[in-house]
Amino acid sequence: MVSRVAMRRRSAEVPPTEPTEKGNGKSNTNRICLLVSLSLVFWALLLYFHFVVIGSSTNIEKQIHLQPQPSSSPSLRVHKFPLDPPKQKDPSVTTLFDIIPPAPVAATFNPPRIPAEKHEFPFVRALKTVDNKSDPCGGKYIYVHDLPSRFNEDMLRDCKKLSLWTNMCKFITNDGLGPPLENVEGVFSDKGWYATNQFAVDVIFSNRMKQYKCLTNDSSLAAAIFVPFYAGFDVARYLWGYNISTRDAASLELVDWLEKRPEWEIMKGKDHFLVAGRITWDFRRLSEEETDWGNKLLFLPAAKNMSMLVVESSPWNANDFGIPYPTYFHPAKDSEVFEWQERMRNLERKWLFSFAGAPRPDNPKSIRGQIIDQCRNSNVGKLLECDFGESKCHAPSSIMQMFQGSLFCLQPQGDSYTRRSAFDSMLAGCIPVFFHPGSAYTQYTWHLPKNYTTYSVFIPEDDIRKRNMSIEERLLQIPPEQVKIMRENVINLIPGLIYADPRSELETLKDAFDVSVQAIIDKVTRLRKNMIEGRTEYDNFIEENSWKYALLEEGQREAGGHVWDPFFSKPKPGEDSSNDGNGGTADAAKNSWKSEQRDKAE
Repeated sequence: MVSRVAMRRRSAEVPPTEPTEKGNGKSNTNRICLLVSLSLVFWALLLYFHFVVIGSSTNIEKQIHLQPQPSSSPSLRVHKFPLDPPKQKDPSVTTLFDIIPPAPVAATFNPPRIPAEKHEFPFVRALKTVDNKSDPCGGKYIYVHDLPSRFNEDMLRDCKKLSLWTNMCKFITNDGLGPPLENVEGVFSDKGWYATNQFAVDVIFSNRMKQYKCLTNDSSLAAAIFVPFYAGFDVARYLWGYNISTRDAASLELVDWLEKRPEWEIMKGKDHFLVAGRITWDFRRLSEEETDWGNKLLFLPAAKNMSMLVVESSPWNANDFGIPYPTYFHPAKDSEVFEWQERMRNLERKWLFSFAGAPRPDNPKSIRGQIIDQCRNSNVGKLLECDFGESKCHAPSSIMQMFQGSLFCLQPQGDSYTRRSAFDSMLAGCIPVFFHPGSAYTQYTWHLPKNYTTYSVFIPEDDIRKRNMSIEERLLQIPPEQVKIMRENVINLIPGLIYADPRSELETLKDAFDVSVQAIIDKVTRLRKNMIEGRTEYDNFIEENSWKYALLEEGQREAGGHVWDPFFSKPKPGEDSSNDGNGGTADAAKNSWKSEQRDKAE
């Protein structure tokens, strides 16, 4: 018994014999301390990552969502740059990330660099709408400024003051078409004919715009921006008996209003356009003299950036464009146009040529007197005199009846380069004869073919003025088959020369409004693309030769000498404008008002 207890005690108290075992207790303690330290570091890093990194990422996300995005640049929403969700960590694997914490994410967000042109040209979004093939309005959107009513509707309410001699109130009825015309003599169609004033385009165009299919309230999508300012009605109110301050007031207020708009800032107005139903000379006062004519709308620096559509443009300025005078025909359906065209094809035309107009005895350069004499002395010529006492000249039925019975209609200059009669005659299927290129060829380049010989005859004024050429002999030289082709070409032009009824819309045909809007869109689009590419549309552009540029062939960028240069010899400052023989000045504008006074007297 004693020996067993002694043995047990002895066995328990026997000291280790291996020297290496002496440190085993301390080693275990050190290991435990190391594991505890690593555990604390691990949890410290884990908490750091959670509160600093994830917190910073959340702030970034909030920043991205709250930061306003420019409409013209791609969205910078956070889903474009996703933050990967944390992966489930394998506890058996220790990575470098577990030991070295990541650098903290900055509180501000630097998105990927966007190409420079998208920052510089916010209209890129508008250009890209054309790429959306499912959008029928891609590349065609129009934004319309919501102008204060003093710039448009208020003028119509005070319609008695729109003209000194003409009561315009009846002419602004039916959305600007005027009172309906009765087809008593069978000259018109039964529908779509109105007593339309030749200077009513302001309100007709604006009302057509209200029916435009691709209007938008988002200006960043717009291919162009329309300014519904009744510029023609505005200037007509104050041309006689008012000082220049009154004449300029609305134009200055308009420019001031536009320049404060964010839409203006994008291109400084180069994507804006407006319409005026008068000739350009009413808006181009050259001086601050009270006796000088018109207002200075088209000479205002801001207005020089805009495009202004007028019934007669200046050959020497680049900010106006000619659009057709309104005729009496305003169809509501395609079928009405087709029926009229077919009727014009089948008419018997007994007169070789005709002329409706009055002489200009005060203008020694005018060839009207000689044209009238040739009509009187010809057995195949028809004359409708428009001097005092000849009321038939101002009856739409009399004018249209004469044009419908003629193969050719003579269209010399009016008080200025152009006249409404040219469009009335083409509406009747009559081949126009022009004597100055400024009467049509350099004016209505959007609406008439560049090759003027396909639809008209050109006889230079000097052939009549100096050489007394026989108009009858010149026209008889044209083969009958060629005459037939030319007449068909004129009839095919009719849809693009008329303004459809603003209260409806044509289905497949493009009227003068549609052609004009598309031309503006094309102009603005070219300008925008040129800006992005860092180029201009023309090389060495000279504004005084602006009439030449629309006549250039595709791809041409230089406007050199032209056979029509003598016709556009601009009078020097202080020079008598009658020396140029074209009437394209303020004097011509005054004369056009004299004609209105004569019309009122009759």
